[in-house]
Amino acid sequence: MNRSFLVLTTLIISSLAVSAPQTYKASMRDGTKLATDVYLPEGDGPWPVIFLRFPYNKAMGTGIGSEANKRGFVFVAQDTRGRFASEGENLPFDADGQADGKWDGYDSAEWIAKQPWCNGKIGTWGGSAGAITQYLLAGTGQPNVVSQHLTVGSPSLFRDSIYRGGIFRTAMVEDWLKMTQFEPRALDLWTKNYPLTQYWLDREIIGRYGKVNAAGVHIGGWFDIFAQATLDAFLGYQTRGSPGARGKQKLVMGPWTHAVLNDKAGDLTFPGAKRIPGDVQDPWKWFAATLQGQANGILEAPAVTYYTMGAIGEEGAPGNQWHTAAAWPPVKTQDRMLYLSADHKAAFESPSESHKLSFTSDPVNPVPSIGGYELTIPAGPKDQQPIESRPDVLVFTTEPLSEPMEVTGNAIARVKINSDAPDTDLIVRLCDVYPDGRSFNICEGALRLSLRDGPDHQIWLKAGEPVSVEIKLWPTSMIFNRGHRLRVHIASTSFRALEPNRQNGQPPRTGDNRIANNTVFLGKEASCLVLPVAEEK
Repeated sequence: MNRSFLVLTTLIISSLAVSAPQTYKASMRDGTKLATDVYLPEGDGPWPVIFLRFPYNKAMGTGIGSEANKRGFVFVAQDTRGRFASEGENLPFDADGQADGKWDGYDSAEWIAKQPWCNGKIGTWGGSAGAITQYLLAGTGQPNVVSQHLTVGSPSLFRDSIYRGGIFRTAMVEDWLKMTQFEPRALDLWTKNYPLTQYWLDREIIGRYGKVNAAGVHIGGWFDIFAQATLDAFLGYQTRGSPGARGKQKLVMGPWTHAVLNDKAGDLTFPGAKRIPGDVQDPWKWFAATLQGQANGILEAPAVTYYTMGAIGEEGAPGNQWHTAAAWPPVKTQDRMLYLSADHKAAFESPSESHKLSFTSDPVNPVPSIGGYELTIPAGPKDQQPIESRPDVLVFTTEPLSEPMEVTGNAIARVKINSDAPDTDLIVRLCDVYPDGRSFNICEGALRLSLRDGPDHQIWLKAGEPVSVEIKLWPTSMIFNRGHRLRVHIASTSFRALEPNRQNGQPPRTGDNRIANNTVFLGKEASCLVLPVAEEK
């Protein structure tokens, strides 16, 4: 999960002189010592501090430390518990918040604040895993952390991170744990603590936004692995944070995968995606304003900066532009119901009759994942045609649009379904179909049906008994061009992105695989996709 942070900092680091840090062993409340590099400016302090703590080796901060010193900051880089030169058990994010009496983020910030070279103001910086550690630290209410710069992270490990809609994220999680060489039992902890248990509540800040003291910049991408989490964190800080945080947040959402600040995502290249208006993504500008009090205009910038995507390669197509807004959602929208019918059509007109379609979900023969919210396998918008002829993917397509249509926000899938199995999953995907037939995924939602009444308890399905569920697709901002079609997928598997449900009514990864025969009910009061369509300006 470190690639986005590398993209953000490579240009900075590559041109900087190198400073030698002083290395300390900062002691945590349980006696564990964490290796901590301190880069001090020349002259007399004290100074504000920029603090980076993540599991990717503190030595990566060398170039950043040199530049921070030139700009009048102390820079502190720390190996998290169990990583590289730090002591402790090598488990990801286990001690970064306040779980099991381990408050490493809080204790480290407190250690910094007590040093003679610190003026009492700390800003935290980092991307991906380095943003997750920031979120967990902010939830402890540490009073000296007054500014944060967070790129593609998540405030919760269970919700929309390790799991999506209660479905384990196979490729992202398993591959990342192997690449980073955490202890093997980390995977057991993450799969056996199911569903949303106290284990996970201790490792998220969803219920602790009121303790957050920091002004923050939250940077995410429409195709990032943490797209929904980034938006949720921004809203949590902005509307539920303490006075130090509430109303003092910035959100940047671009057409990016986890490798932010690029113009290419998946199979598409988005014009101007690297040129963000107002430089609200600039960490130096942010910390100069929030830690040094410089009047550089960034604090007065609009709260939301976002990129509205459009058709690629079509002259005059609307979209593919940056916009700003005072809040999220950024535009006025009207909910428009896209109804699904048994002839595999989708239309905004309410159908007069009810129908149903059935498909088989086989966990041994899952639908392959193509693009989407991924880290270690191909990500972003990719042509979905290879899976659209499978019998286990229900596909519904509109007629060509007569006028462009902007969808900004979260679409909601309302699905009425029954199954002969005690559990199954639903994956709903919205695609943009070009006139030449290419079908690009734009946004997606997923849900394990046994968690339909909440993420903390399972209710098994009764054979043949329909249930109605709502699935929130992850956010987007997209203008579907004239002549394009909207397409909706409904399936129960998407592998390797999501671990197939064994559909046997037992805990995950136990018991035999079972084939499920699923039926989706269609018609006026059955299944539809609710689209947040922007009103005409």
